[in-house]
Amino acid sequence: MKKLGIVVALILLIGAVWGFLRTKPDDTKIEKLVLTGSSTIAPLAAEIGKRFESLHSNVRVDVQTGGSSRGISDARAGLADIGMASRALKDDEKDLLSFTVALDGISVILNKANPVQSLNKQQIIDIYTGKIINWKAVGGDDAPITVVNKAEGRSTLELFLHYFGLKNTDVKPQVVIGDNQQGIKTVVGNPDAIGYVSVGTAEYEAGQGAAIKLLPLEGIAASVENVRNRSFPLSRPLNLVTRGEPVGLAKDFIEFASSPQVNDLIEAQYFVPVPH
Repeated sequence: MKKLGIVVALILLIGAVWGFLRTKPDDTKIEKLVLTGSSTIAPLAAEIGKRFESLHSNVRVDVQTGGSSRGISDARAGLADIGMASRALKDDEKDLLSFTVALDGISVILNKANPVQSLNKQQIIDIYTGKIINWKAVGGDDAPITVVNKAEGRSTLELFLHYFGLKNTDVKPQVVIGDNQQGIKTVVGNPDAIGYVSVGTAEYEAGQGAAIKLLPLEGIAASVENVRNRSFPLSRPLNLVTRGEPVGLAKDFIEFASSPQVNDLIEAQYFVPVPH
């Protein structure tokens, strides 16, 4: 009988310990921060996210692309903690808040083998609207031009159209692409293609040996340095976007991404840090 009592007591003790362990707060619980949007910002956000995770062992930063429009809509709908938009907010988006973490420009790119060294604004308009269809008309080879345009929802498209005074329906593309890498690969693979992508991305890829060249705009070289000194005419802010005043983990991440602690990561992506 005594033994039975001891067994019962042990069972009760084990049960109590098990119950305590199950209800004990989990100090290693992982917190997830979701960012969606601009493919221009995404690689930078991923690098900032890795550094942020190294300082917060219980945090995981999930970065997803899909274009600036997705970043705006996901932030507004609460589908992402932070949206990424490589442009300023529009008038009908002022219910959101934006935080500029870096600056970038947009460059027209050609294949390195293309002998054309520059195009003026009107020539670019005429190429994109189908009035000029052969490189011979602008001093190049006798070859048909392959016009590469960006897909709807990409801020690069919106800024390009605004700068050149075009509507998307005016553009006569042979190829429609999504992110910057796809645009660069298309131009690398086609010596007669013309496209436009992030200056930072294009300068980085050209430096890594990609067979592209960045065309000047209004006589000013498309370079990170000219984005930095504000002389390049087609530049833009790279923004993190929230539905309301950021709190908690989102606030901590945005403050970190806006601090000098990540300037080296911004410059490694060939973007320009904003003054702090």
